[in-house]
Amino acid sequence: MRAGAGGAPGIAARELDAARARVREAGGEALLARLEHLDAARCAAPGRARDHAPDCAPDCARPGPALRAPDRGAAADYDVVIAGGGLSLLLAPLLAAAGLRVAVLDRARIGAAHREWNAGTAEVAALSASGLFSPAEVERLVLARYAEGLCRWYGGGTYPVRGVLDHAIDAAGLLAAARARAEALGVALLDGHALVEHAEGPDAVALAVAEARAGAAPRGLSARLLVDARGAASPYATADLVCPTVGGVLTGLAEGDGERRIRPDVGEILATTENVEEGRQHLWEAFPGRPGETTVYLFYYARAQDVGPGALLSLYGRFFRLLSRYKEGDARLVRPTFGFIPGWSRLSAAPRAPGRRVRLVGDAAARHSPLTFCGFGANVRELATTAADLARAVEDPGAPSAARDAPVHAGTGALAALMARPAGGARAGEMNALLNTAFAVLHAMGNDVYAALLRDEMQPADFVRFLRETAARRPEVYREVVGALPLRAVARWGAGLARELYRAR
Repeated sequence: MRAGAGGAPGIAARELDAARARVREAGGEALLARLEHLDAARCAAPGRARDHAPDCAPDCARPGPALRAPDRGAAADYDVVIAGGGLSLLLAPLLAAAGLRVAVLDRARIGAAHREWNAGTAEVAALSASGLFSPAEVERLVLARYAEGLCRWYGGGTYPVRGVLDHAIDAAGLLAAARARAEALGVALLDGHALVEHAEGPDAVALAVAEARAGAAPRGLSARLLVDARGAASPYATADLVCPTVGGVLTGLAEGDGERRIRPDVGEILATTENVEEGRQHLWEAFPGRPGETTVYLFYYARAQDVGPGALLSLYGRFFRLLSRYKEGDARLVRPTFGFIPGWSRLSAAPRAPGRRVRLVGDAAARHSPLTFCGFGANVRELATTAADLARAVEDPGAPSAARDAPVHAGTGALAALMARPAGGARAGEMNALLNTAFAVLHAMGNDVYAALLRDEMQPADFVRFLRETAARRPEVYREVVGALPLRAVARWGAGLARELYRAR
């Protein structure tokens, strides 16, 4: 919550201190430092003045004199340098296996998981189809499978769905295996190093890299291609939406039937426990993993310019305070998970790399669904395609990407933008009412269509039918859309849907 919101400022400060202590206890000082770094880096959000938070320290800080771009024909230390050692670490062994010299750097330990992931059958299969792992190795990374998932709305109904996010993946095991593959293929791993500056020349990019500690002097590297995988911390992550997300792996939650208990064979994809509070519609997720463990998240949709420094820690304060409103039990945090997930509404310009020899991947590029924020699924589905694109870009930096935006994203982005600006006051219940109507429609359209929307696979004609039937049940939606979105955005939304409908003919 915002400092001072919901009570006296002293109470808010104590809540934040308690949240900080619980993250430190479960995750250690290094993970708490990662959380505080991400929170501070929000000063670099688009449209936000850098002096909004004078103590911020994003990776894009530029100490010392500007770098000199490499001359034409200059030799490079590496073919590819990947800045960011999270999920995009999976690319490193694929690129190295293609014969490229690869380095990965991260301000923390490369391959350290601070999120958990769920995936559907297609994403799980893509891990082996890419050649990164064998089917047997992938099978060992699956911690649990669910019979169904649920979406549940406060004051409304519960809508089951099959075939969506129904595999719990061992995130730490996946990244550890990817790191081992990378090391075996000769990838250079620069743990504890941040990219602080780059300068692009015709044939290579000069990089200033420094240890992620106060006063560390940068050193120089060069690459034929820089891959920016720093997620929301990238200065080029200019997506217009952002999804602050906190939570973690918990034990002690009560199991059994009932909305406030965990069933090990059911994933809770989206759930609300109240109407709009503090200007936000907060949503919960719960995904059982190992026996006795459940990953629980709390998040909300927001415009990028509305999320400032301290948002994650404030959200953690709410998480610990209101967890019992969501699930019963004597919860204990085993491993914190958190992050800012950028979302691009498709109603504004897409995030762009600053040059031909820089490529954005993962959350920095925000090409995943703006509605479901399934970044893991989107990245894994496109893993082989992305690796091939990057390998081609080393030789031909102007080569276009082979990946194509899912057609349904032309429609779902406006819904995400609507979620980011919920009405409050006397109208605080309207968002839940709209969500309940929309998911009642999806459920009535059948599991295949319902699941396709949540997997980013819905066809444009089905999406238009979904919009039409939702509006028929809730005519107020027209007022809600016009009230939340500028007319130019509404027009762009309509044009995008029309384009995808035409392509699908």
